[in-house]
Amino acid sequence: MSELFDRIDALVASRSSLPAPAERKRLRQAHGLTLDEVAAALNVRRATVSGWESGKTEPRPPERDAYARMLRQLAELYPAPATSPQHTEVPETTTTRAPRPAPAPDVTATPVSEPPQPRPAGPSRTPASRRPGARRPAPANTRPGTDPRFENGPLAVVDVDNGQVVAYCVGGLVLDVPAKSIPALVEWTFREAKLGQPKLSGPGKDADPLIVLTEAACERYGLPVTLTEQERITGRLPESHKVIRQLACADWKLTKRGFGPWARIYRPAQGSERACVQLCIPSWDALDTRHWSEAGQLPAADLARILGVYASRVMTPRGSTAVTGLELMTAFHPPTRAGEPDAHGKRHSEHNPGSLGQHPVDPAPCEVPDGHPLLAGLPRFHRRTPAEQLFEEVLDWARPLTDDECMKRYLVGIDVNMAFAAGANGMVVGLGAPAHVKHPVFDPKLPGSWLVDLSHVDLSRVKAGKEWVALDAALLPSPFTPTGERPTGAAWYETRTVAYAVELGYDVAPIEANVRYENGRYLDSWYNRLRDAYVGTMADLGVPADVGPEEFLAAMDGYRDRDPELAIVVSASKATVKGGLGKLRERPRGEGWKPGEPWRALQRPTWRPDIRAAVIARTRVNMHRKIVKHAAFTGQYPVAILSDCAVYASYGPSPLDFLPYRQGKPLPGGWRLGVSPGMVKHEGTQTVLWGEGVREQFAAPELNLARYIKNGEVTNKDDGE
Repeated sequence: MSELFDRIDALVASRSSLPAPAERKRLRQAHGLTLDEVAAALNVRRATVSGWESGKTEPRPPERDAYARMLRQLAELYPAPATSPQHTEVPETTTTRAPRPAPAPDVTATPVSEPPQPRPAGPSRTPASRRPGARRPAPANTRPGTDPRFENGPLAVVDVDNGQVVAYCVGGLVLDVPAKSIPALVEWTFREAKLGQPKLSGPGKDADPLIVLTEAACERYGLPVTLTEQERITGRLPESHKVIRQLACADWKLTKRGFGPWARIYRPAQGSERACVQLCIPSWDALDTRHWSEAGQLPAADLARILGVYASRVMTPRGSTAVTGLELMTAFHPPTRAGEPDAHGKRHSEHNPGSLGQHPVDPAPCEVPDGHPLLAGLPRFHRRTPAEQLFEEVLDWARPLTDDECMKRYLVGIDVNMAFAAGANGMVVGLGAPAHVKHPVFDPKLPGSWLVDLSHVDLSRVKAGKEWVALDAALLPSPFTPTGERPTGAAWYETRTVAYAVELGYDVAPIEANVRYENGRYLDSWYNRLRDAYVGTMADLGVPADVGPEEFLAAMDGYRDRDPELAIVVSASKATVKGGLGKLRERPRGEGWKPGEPWRALQRPTWRPDIRAAVIARTRVNMHRKIVKHAAFTGQYPVAILSDCAVYASYGPSPLDFLPYRQGKPLPGGWRLGVSPGMVKHEGTQTVLWGEGVREQFAAPELNLARYIKNGEVTNKDDGE
């Protein structure tokens, strides 16, 4: 009888009801689950789960019942919204800058690009909105969503216009600000402004509203327009400042960073309700000109547009681009999530799988920089050797030109688009603490660091695919050291570097290793978000992703001049990639630190130098692989490499004069012109005579010309500034 019942249960399970494919994907993403995690739990392939979510296939017994059970549980945690999110697109508008007219009288209006929205019940006072003439809106696909809590967008730039304090929001919306002080401004932002941004992942938190204060707004609210020298050094106003006292009297608190260029003002959360507002003060150098150009000097409406596009495509800025890049990682993988209800129906937080957790973990000693507490026992002034330190950095290599190359007329530089983002794409990184292993068998699937001798790898004979090819090793950099010099003995390498030695056709025999058995594709969502931001903004600047090489080079010519404000968003997005990865290995920043003592960044679970090393190693390997492929096919070798830029000697001034395109198709596995991350663009062209003249001027035959190829200006041979 029991066997009969089992067959009946199996028959019922084979018809388990399932939600629509799109709903399956929504539920998985709402809980922060990856396709790999679901596939592992159900003991199926990742592609199988992807097919279920796309509707191409349907689950079959016995997995169907388990899959349906998971979706039912997720549906209880994340009910479907009453109405699916809508993204209202604004019509295409001219990019010609309109003159700024006088402000309109206080007349209630809504942005002309969308119908009036009914306002939900809220405080009795609602902010008046105005539309003072034509504004340049954000691109069509960056409008804020219809979430009534954030109907005015993620941020506002507060300015003084004809004596009236106003807030410029995205899309040209302008709000009257009744607040007379900073505490009142924070209260207004929290209670009435309806600013903010929905969370990026299920277990995450909504982005706090951002208020940007212009110089006029600073004066109105009793803040200095610029910081004194001492305040710049400390990065904050003194605790005795009257604005800080006003905030304390109103029960608002500041984070440990104090009241600086990026100030977070909050009240302790009560339940699930957050009360936190971020302030940004450009005149205090909040917007680094290296990444934001002159955005801080623009009119309030234009600054709101730039920051609004960045917020909608990347995230609401949380500080510098480096801080925002790190926060974006955490936004997709929060350390905790809500657990199952207990006996009393109360939920408690638990570890969120796929995240770095709530508490920092110690890396392996070889992975930490000098001065780390793990190295406190080393003698003073000890210099660690490659056998003691993992040193994965970008290539900085150059060589003298050959006689044949001197006969060519030009030096052409090509630059990899968002090289570090491309290096992070699809990469498995360690999530937990390392495990030390003696005499391990190399496993390319295990992220970690390996002590191994790669000096036997001979670049004059390597594997390219399944075939061995002969190369001129004297014209190639070694992929195993940042200087491009061939290693001379055992050294620590990240998994991707060792895997590349195996790919080139050579055996490896690690002496020891620090591997991470708990791992995952932590950076996938981060990469996808930043890739879409970059590619989408470049498309708005007239550089689409689906064009041939000639059209691409033509589109890139002068693209920044088409819309200088959107070009700033491109620069900020690229800086978010590099800065976020740099934060994974943040060094001490003053604070009276001494070698051997911990510094503040070590308290973060996101202080993970091993992840940074993994991305850099893969980026360097990706570049070297393309160099080898190009050399094997064309016999051409780079004369200089700096990070993501390679310089080749060429008879013509264009990349197409030396890249082996055939009928518009690039060499498989080689350099490819295009806007997507990992593809290359034209960095700059100079003459061979210029290059030889620069090297002769500085008496440096191997001066790295990639550092100066963009504009040809050489002011300092050491740093290129």
